[in-house]
Amino acid sequence: MSDQPAPLGSLLRAAPPDRLPEVAAEHLRRHYAAGAVEVLVPDLTFTRLSPLLGPDEHPDAAALRCFGSQRPGAERANGGPVRLHLPLSCWGERVGVLRLELPERPGGDLGDRLAADADELATALRAASPATDRYRRAQRRARLTMAAELQWDLLPGRSLGDERFLIAGQLEPAYDVRGDHFDWALDGDRLTVTVLNGCGDGMEAALLTSLAVNAMRNARRCGADIVEQAELASDAVHSRYGGALHTATLLLEIDLVGGGVAAVDAGSPHCLVARGGGTERVPLEEQLPLGMFGEAHYEIQRFRLEPGDRMLVVSDGVHSATPRGLARYGASALFSAVRRTRLQPATEAVGTVMRGLRDYHAGAEPEDDAVTVCLDWRR
Repeated sequence: MSDQPAPLGSLLRAAPPDRLPEVAAEHLRRHYAAGAVEVLVPDLTFTRLSPLLGPDEHPDAAALRCFGSQRPGAERANGGPVRLHLPLSCWGERVGVLRLELPERPGGDLGDRLAADADELATALRAASPATDRYRRAQRRARLTMAAELQWDLLPGRSLGDERFLIAGQLEPAYDVRGDHFDWALDGDRLTVTVLNGCGDGMEAALLTSLAVNAMRNARRCGADIVEQAELASDAVHSRYGGALHTATLLLEIDLVGGGVAAVDAGSPHCLVARGGGTERVPLEEQLPLGMFGEAHYEIQRFRLEPGDRMLVVSDGVHSATPRGLARYGASALFSAVRRTRLQPATEAVGTVMRGLRDYHAGAEPEDDAVTVCLDWRR
């Protein structure tokens, strides 16, 4: 084992974007005497991990625990090599898990170097994803509809965070999502979040959402506030569809220092705040959905988060689901699901809420697609 391994980051930056796992594996074998090495990436539902280097395999429970907890794990079986799992994450985005076998359990400087290499690999994989289909292909258990392809490509990521906050989102049904969507952007101490409850079905819904999201991004990137973002998007949608189609949207601008939240409720998805042991719906006055009328005007409403608060935004496909004539999921079952997330990070909480929704349907086909976004404000 070399005392001074070559920096993995420079090797990854020099490698073709589709060969990053092989470069990382060779580096680990050469400099750390690693045996078997595997890079595992999550599927679209975050319920399975798929290998990039070897054949598909039975679920690795230890790898899934590492992915969910974002903590490294190590075990030795029957006196053999130590199997190590390291989380691959970048700016709060869970990219996957690095699994490798070592002669001995790493500690001290060796453990730090391996963790740093895992961070380099995660950043490189995230940066390389638009330049190759290899990693996205491994994440799919089935073929996406064309509408779902557009929606997944439009996302900003699946999670984002630092010491101040963690935000995560989930779309369902993953392989047939239509108009529901989320977007976010971090600019200094300001986090802008939008959640859309798209109108219509199939490609028409996906195209409508794509137009609205890109109009809001265009305004945001020119320095516009959320009122201007909503008004530009509404004008763009109305100009294209003449009011025949529109999209209910909630726009939020969150002050990550003071906890103040500015909101434009255009429709809208439903916003809840979990604080202490309780969960309350944020009372926002609904305004016109984007694109319903020409030259629509919007007003800001305000509320405040406290340190440790969890904020959830859900579309109608979550809140208003009434499978088999049951009461709306948002009437009580949603609040029960939120309570079950109390000890989970936001990245796991969105999955818990969506699993609760699937269980509520009890095998019945959902009538609407759905989105859940969860924000933990740590301050």
